[in-house]
Amino acid sequence: MSIVTMHKVTFIGISADRERLLTDLQDIGCVQIISLASHDAGFTETAPSPGAREALLFLQGCPQRRRQVIDKKRFNAVNVQRQTLAVRNRLRDLEDERDFLLKRIQDSRPWGEFVLPPLSEMDEQRLWFYAVPHKELSRIKASASVWEVIRRDNRFCYVIVVSKDEPLDMPVPRIHLGSRSLSTLETRLDEVEYIIEDVQAERTYLTRWLNLFRHDLNQLQDQAVCESAATQAYTNDAAFALQGWAPEESLATLEDYAQKQAFHFADEASKPEDNPPTLMRNPSWLAAGEDLVTFYMTPGYRTWDPSSVTFVSFVIFFAMILADAGYAVVLMLGLMALWKKMGRSYSGRRFRPLLLSVVTASLAFGVMVGSYFGVTPDDAFWLGKLHVLEISDTDRMMLLSVVIGVFHIVLANVMDAYRCEHWQDKLPSIGWAGVICGGFMLAMSGSASAAGWHTPSIALIAIGAVLIVGFTAPREKPLARFVHGLLGLTRLSSALGDVLSYLRLFALGLASGSLAVEFNNMALGVYEGYPGIGLFFALLILILGHTVNLLLGIISGVIHGLRLNVIEFFNWGLKEEGTLYKPFKKTGD
Repeated sequence: MSIVTMHKVTFIGISADRERLLTDLQDIGCVQIISLASHDAGFTETAPSPGAREALLFLQGCPQRRRQVIDKKRFNAVNVQRQTLAVRNRLRDLEDERDFLLKRIQDSRPWGEFVLPPLSEMDEQRLWFYAVPHKELSRIKASASVWEVIRRDNRFCYVIVVSKDEPLDMPVPRIHLGSRSLSTLETRLDEVEYIIEDVQAERTYLTRWLNLFRHDLNQLQDQAVCESAATQAYTNDAAFALQGWAPEESLATLEDYAQKQAFHFADEASKPEDNPPTLMRNPSWLAAGEDLVTFYMTPGYRTWDPSSVTFVSFVIFFAMILADAGYAVVLMLGLMALWKKMGRSYSGRRFRPLLLSVVTASLAFGVMVGSYFGVTPDDAFWLGKLHVLEISDTDRMMLLSVVIGVFHIVLANVMDAYRCEHWQDKLPSIGWAGVICGGFMLAMSGSASAAGWHTPSIALIAIGAVLIVGFTAPREKPLARFVHGLLGLTRLSSALGDVLSYLRLFALGLASGSLAVEFNNMALGVYEGYPGIGLFFALLILILGHTVNLLLGIISGVIHGLRLNVIEFFNWGLKEEGTLYKPFKKTGD
């Protein structure tokens, strides 16, 4: 549950061996490449090969397909990709030309068959073509231009104006007819249609490789990424240098490889001015917590890994928002049905522990609040004896939500202080933890159970405020340090708002429970009011109502469960954003 230490590694060798090194590093899959090129080549470590994807989609979209080749010895993925993309580009160009010819022919037909004379024969005069609505013809007549109407239809007068320069007083834009005659355009259109048929036949021929091409798509992607990575190395006629970030535990493997392959290898720890990528390392059952974190941001390399805290808090928040054991049972049955299928993929195996934790916590909290599809069992029943929380007890549930909020935000400040190396940098976060705890104690001191908290809470707030004012900017000059400290205290309203934001746990849980009860009451009313047929509609109301409520509970649990982590919690616990570690490796590794 930590951020892995990164080292900057450098490989140096002769230029002829550069591709071999890249291929081997792609197999090893632990180095994120740093660009040493003088230009930005746009390398993205895990980006798919757009050419291969586009070629596959082009072949899949072919309306006709040939019988598939199964002999891999006859197949070359790179050649098929190159041929397919060439056919696609030719087809696009031809279709664009066909569309242009169709439009130009449509514009030329009203003017008939003609060939423009050379300008020398026209005394440098040009012909300008206009399709003028009948009501606008009077404006042409009033102009000083030399013009002639050569054709009329029910909408337009087709006017030719003779002038050296394009007239500026025309009521409509001119028609672009080009220099080719109508017959020439029609002849070229026929030629293009024939060529398109031939190119479509080439496309159909290439579909015989479709299955093999789809299977080898990863190979093409790896090749494209490798070619892109090569542009990030520094290369001259004699030698090359390649640099990247690698986890500390992989250094021995890389050094051993470099010695065997006769590459110079060097590694160094990151410096304060460096910005290494962030790699979070967690047990497999907490791995989904990393995805919850990176859904919003990537922690900075010199911060801390919040994956475990985010995992646990998301599970608790979701359970409190769903607040019904019956709904949790439905989710558990769905998870059991999908469990084996999820185990077939890496992402599925990664998320199974999170989903199992969510449904288990939801079931436990639903039992504690005594809600089973909105029905509360009698206290004489054994499930009723497990009913220890009343969702409608506003004071207690609001207090529980606020306590969770205080603990969550204080934990964020404590973890932010823990990750700092210098004691002066730790004190502002510790001060905020004291102010928040002291404020909560002061608010509670009015109750009989916390009557003695008043003086300690004020002392805690005062100590925290002093730490904030004194150490928000510890390296500034005294006056600037004091001003920065006072400005730091302006976050007090933000702290109060963030703590109160956790009241949504109570509000959404109460809304879910209330809706479940109302759907039950509606169904009961219909059943009692319409004997016989009322049973059908009552069941329909129950099924549809609880389905909608369950979906709303899931959506609210995910959205607000994440929001309280990535907005309120990260706001106090993660002050720096980093970049995610994306090693140069083969697709699917």
